Amino acid sequence: MMLHIPEILTRDQLESIRAGLNTASWHDGAATAGPQAVQVKHNRQLPADAPQSQILADMVTKALKAHPLFISAALPHIILTPRFNAYEGGGHYGNHVDSAIHFDPLKQISVRTDVSCTVFLNDPEDYDGGELIVEDTYGAHEVKLKSGDAILYPSTSLHRVEPVTRGVRLASFLWVQSMVRDDTRRQMLFDLDMTILKLRQTLGDSAEVVTLTAHYHNLLRQWADL
Repeated sequence: MMLHIPEILTRDQLESIRAGLNTASWHDGAATAGPQAVQVKHNRQLPADAPQSQILADMVTKALKAHPLFISAALPHIILTPRFNAYEGGGHYGNHVDSAIHFDPLKQISVRTDVSCTVFLNDPEDYDGGELIVEDTYGAHEVKLKSGDAILYPSTSLHRVEPVTRGVRLASFLWVQSMVRDDTRRQMLFDLDMTILKLRQTLGDSAEVVTLTAHYHNLLRQWADL
């Protein structure tokens, strides 16, 4: 399931994050790539132990946890510490699949990656290129969102970032170990949750809505992997 989540970050939060990134000391992004991805990764990345990293990552994490669409779609069990990258001067990231297991150096845990998330930190007009291309059985999907918006997609997806030929593309990226590891089941639960919300707006807590809500929680209870 791919999902565009609007307005994860407010304008004030975006300004604070960009101000922190403007004074940061960036490193070569290839330093954190796996053996396959290192061959195709050409960007800059904020080190996990940089002075700004934890503060900025906490802002992104809190914003994600407060957004109901993110919670419903990702069903997060563990949210890895958000990271930050920058693409410019032709920087790009070729086709790759994210590693199945990621070690979070700040939380000191290894986490299975079920859901990938990119939060765009500046507007499309600020740079040329830089589209996130996610491939699935229905073809290639091009993503280039306004600042503060996020895209969720399965970590099993083949994806890439096209070369940035003008300006700088700033983003935060992270992974989620979901309570439900199977993407199809997460999609079913998300669709059911959205249907329940719409029905509740028109019918209130009718007997039918209560029954559907019970089915949702019983499915989640059956499929949750904790």
